[in-house]
Amino acid sequence: MADGIRSKLVAIKQAWAQSRRLLTGARDPDHANRLPPGQRLVTNWPVLDLGVKPDIAKADWRLAVDGAVANPISWDWAAYQAQPQSEDVSDIHCVTQWSRFDNRWQGVATSHLLSVVQPLPQANVVVLHGADGYTTNLTLERFAGDDCLIAHAHDGVPLSRDHGGPVRAIIPRWYFWKSAKWLTRIEVLAVDKPGFWEVRGYHNEGDPWREQRYN
Repeated sequence: MADGIRSKLVAIKQAWAQSRRLLTGARDPDHANRLPPGQRLVTNWPVLDLGVKPDIAKADWRLAVDGAVANPISWDWAAYQAQPQSEDVSDIHCVTQWSRFDNRWQGVATSHLLSVVQPLPQANVVVLHGADGYTTNLTLERFAGDDCLIAHAHDGVPLSRDHGGPVRAIIPRWYFWKSAKWLTRIEVLAVDKPGFWEVRGYHNEGDPWREQRYN
């Protein structure tokens, strides 16, 4: 059943890319407006996924960081919670056109994680892997942003299964498909490796203010 739902959802979103759905032609590269072009503000938090929602107990969860790093890691829940905890408030901008302001996240800063694994000089890209088989790519510079987190809580509440719990990536200022849910692996690479949506017509970078929805 889940495979069928996934295929239908993927086909619909690929069709959106082919038809250039939601593009306004507007750009705001200087961020003059808090709300990016073509977005509408919501106060709820819509649930979007591939039709597969992994149910991961904290006791079973692991986060691997490997590839072009000097110190590969595999954190269990206790090791993850033992890291310095950070909090950040940021906005969400989903490529399906909704935005939600002032989300308060708690988790481990990506800058701290990188300080632990020590990317090698040739490292340029990270690929985030979710337990549902999802992947998405980011430049190492973007992933290291001072507002980026490996998050376990939203607005003071542990992340639900629907929203990618127990742990998801939070990469503010970019379309939200770059903030992978159910995060279990971070692959550090020298050469770019487009992810699930990026090979299906979606932009490789995904800047909302430049309206980089599709390739």
